[in-house]
Amino acid sequence: MKLRLLPVLLLALLVPAALHGQARDDQFKKDAFSQNYNDTTKKEKTDSSQLFSFRQYFGSLAHKRPGQVQNLFMGSTVFVGGGQIYNRQYWKLPVVYGGIGAGVGLGIHFNNQYKNTGEDRYKTLSTLSFVGAGLVWWGSLLDGAVNFKTDSRPDPGKSTVYSILFPGLGQIYNGEYWKIPIYWGAMAGGVYYYSTNKRNYERYKWIYNQATSTDPDVDKPPISAENALYYRDIFRRYRDYSILATALFYVIQVVDANVFAYMQDFEIDDDITLRVEPSVITPDYAQAPAMGLGLTLRF
Repeated sequence: MKLRLLPVLLLALLVPAALHGQARDDQFKKDAFSQNYNDTTKKEKTDSSQLFSFRQYFGSLAHKRPGQVQNLFMGSTVFVGGGQIYNRQYWKLPVVYGGIGAGVGLGIHFNNQYKNTGEDRYKTLSTLSFVGAGLVWWGSLLDGAVNFKTDSRPDPGKSTVYSILFPGLGQIYNGEYWKIPIYWGAMAGGVYYYSTNKRNYERYKWIYNQATSTDPDVDKPPISAENALYYRDIFRRYRDYSILATALFYVIQVVDANVFAYMQDFEIDDDITLRVEPSVITPDYAQAPAMGLGLTLRF
């Protein structure tokens, strides 16, 4: 498998894993505090142990089941407008559908114009139209997450969805602004090195093609074919590494937003003490108590 496919596989595996971990921990917290382990009505409650459930998704859209932000987010990526339906903001649906439909329709129209005339301006307009449709779709997902009401602040599910939609937004939601320059800088560096290595790769690829051409009218470059081939492969490898590094930092900031949203509930006291003192131990089957050593850690 080519190295350039690794970032896609990495995102496909780790991002759903972060959502699944968040859903699993939600279920654990509900069970731990409610103590309803043998609740006979659990079929009517939210099943958050699954990454995505069609039954849960459409049940929440019908307002018959409580929704989860990660379930609504994943469902709305395909069934557009689910977040707006769940949030009862129906007036936004014509805006979402109309914006996406107009963008796709204009994109197809301008693309046909480009094929008929060959003018580059139609190609540019077609690309901008499709990008506009994509931005409306992206905005509908973000709007659904923003208006999703939760009892906790920050909510790990919302923090995770924010970071998936826009890198660093989950950290802003968690109040950890100091992390933004780190992640943005790392991903910007990855994009910069990708652009540089891609440009050098294409340059040496062209030189190699010129050096190995059998056309007598082609001027031979000053670099030999062997050297051009070596540098071509080097910069192609560096280009792929840049893609992988950028994808890794993207996934890391998603996981970071999820984990530290959970850690907001943990309180750490400055009073951390360790005390060692004698203790009386009374085993269950012993005839008399025995002396021992007690170790107490307070934090």
